[in-house]
Amino acid sequence: MRSLCLALFFSFFTLTSESEEEPNILLIFADDIGYEALGSYGGLDFKTPHLDRMAAEGLRFTRAYTSPVCTPSRVSLHTGLITNHHGHTGVLPVHLGTKKKVDFEKMPTFARALREDGYATSVTGKWQLATLETWPDHIRSAGFDSWCVWQIWLEGEKTERHWGPVYNHDGKIREDVSDRFGPDVLTEYVIGEMKSAQSEERPFFILHNELLPHYPMIDTPLDRELGREKSLDHMIEYMDRLVGQLLDAVEDMGIRENTYVLFMGDNGTEESYFQNPKAGKPGEDKHTRHTEAGRVNGGKKDLNDAGTHVPLLVWGPQTVPQGAVCDDLVDVIDLFPTFLDLAAVETEASSRRFGQSLKPQFHGKPGTARTWTHQGLSHDQTLFDGSWRLFRKSGKLIDARKLPVEKIVETETTETKAARERLEKIFEEISR
Repeated sequence: MRSLCLALFFSFFTLTSESEEEPNILLIFADDIGYEALGSYGGLDFKTPHLDRMAAEGLRFTRAYTSPVCTPSRVSLHTGLITNHHGHTGVLPVHLGTKKKVDFEKMPTFARALREDGYATSVTGKWQLATLETWPDHIRSAGFDSWCVWQIWLEGEKTERHWGPVYNHDGKIREDVSDRFGPDVLTEYVIGEMKSAQSEERPFFILHNELLPHYPMIDTPLDRELGREKSLDHMIEYMDRLVGQLLDAVEDMGIRENTYVLFMGDNGTEESYFQNPKAGKPGEDKHTRHTEAGRVNGGKKDLNDAGTHVPLLVWGPQTVPQGAVCDDLVDVIDLFPTFLDLAAVETEASSRRFGQSLKPQFHGKPGTARTWTHQGLSHDQTLFDGSWRLFRKSGKLIDARKLPVEKIVETETTETKAARERLEKIFEEISR
């Protein structure tokens, strides 16, 4: 299918050529949030005014996909590899105290490539890719020079991530945040890193692993201020406010014209966290979310649209078309070559085997059409081509032409046989 990017405003065509200066990049990678949570995607259940502003002032990808749980999705992000190539198809059990780690030294990472090119690289929040007490230099080996991350274990005890968090800041446990709300601390860290790079006249790449709205359900500072109950709705609302703070900081620092800010979910929404006040209607349970296109059921841990379909927004320079909507298929592995292309960094062809740069789309131009996205989980893997989803092990074929509705194909037709054969050939190719 031909690449299709629909811009609502076309003034970007008259802009001058792109700056030769290396751009800054900030990726806000939110934890457990599907596309349906954002108003700009037609979501009806949550308040996301700052993210909706980001979409109105920038570019919104309507069909971005990841694997349905954190470790497979995040390793694919860092390495540009699909799950059956990097081998992490389940959640690395850091919460259980595993001594295992994601061995980034055996795989390419975009952060190492950017650091070698002179970028100031930093990362925040969730780092469930190794136990830091066992592997204290793990983050640096992935390509980041600075970090402020949640350390899940400390002296044999599990720690907190939100209120009274235990954060490892460049190898040392912070002792000044015991009475603070962790996501606020991380936002301050990101702003500090941007200012530090600006003062040093260095381009920066920051991976901000936003901890919200992941488990556990907590009351936010706004909940405490207003005296209201904790809920998924309120966690998403507060996360949205923090996104707004970061956008404002970029504006206030005067660096928007050379800074790309991205927002993406790592996988679908934790459906059990949403309590639907409208439950009771035919075909609706208490976890159903609502969009203008229909009801969304399922979420995180599900190899379906609800578990893998995530928001992806791009905001920043004038070269990003304002209010644009791009319907191209996007896989999380596409961010690896995109970041390096934006920075004009060359890498080995093997690290771009299946990833496709989105740089053209970022600038309102046609990109290379992706014909499939891949999702992996411990028990299976799927391919989605925008219309059909095929499960590798069971051979189950899903008709996904009228999302958010997905139907199992029970009677084969010429059309479904052709879709099955096409996706089976792709499975064979990526399994080599």
